[in-house]
Amino acid sequence: MHNVDLNQLASLINKNVNGANATAHVPEDKKLDGSITVETSHVAKVCEWLRGNSEIPFNALQSISGVDYMEWMEVCYMFAHFDVAAPRELILKVKLTDRVNPNVDSIMKTYPAADFQERECYDMFGIKFNNHKDLRRILCPDDWKGWPLRKDYVAEKTYNGMDIYPDNKMNYEDRDYIVRQAMIKKAQETKAQ
Repeated sequence: MHNVDLNQLASLINKNVNGANATAHVPEDKKLDGSITVETSHVAKVCEWLRGNSEIPFNALQSISGVDYMEWMEVCYMFAHFDVAAPRELILKVKLTDRVNPNVDSIMKTYPAADFQERECYDMFGIKFNNHKDLRRILCPDDWKGWPLRKDYVAEKTYNGMDIYPDNKMNYEDRDYIVRQAMIKKAQETKAQ
């Protein structure tokens, strides 16, 4: 984190966005990045405030990523303020506890750069971004089954008649991946019984 007092920023968010419940996470090791977590239902309002406030604005969205912790999922937003006199960065996070239907409001209206990044997060994790103007897959084919970056994802053996992992094209890591996939599938089947 560069040039941002996370505790001060979390306090400003809470003061200006009712119900945001912003919490600063400041690591003891200064080499690590800190973050601010807000209520999922308030992320769009928080982002509007981040972009438009005069005290500590953030004029650019750098990236959006999803994280699967098995018990919950998380969406991480990386913001920056590109200003020679006062550059800064921020990692903003929201926690999604519903793995069946994970969803959060889109921030595309405030940060148009969110368009493809929200689509990628949807494509890889199945996280739906409410009010996104064109939420559909961006990396996988439209008829792909599942969400490839989820920890419980089990890859299909074939797609449209093609082997996904043909024996003559696999290296050690691919074979190891298939073994892990078989273990996940077996655990899921055992859990379902």
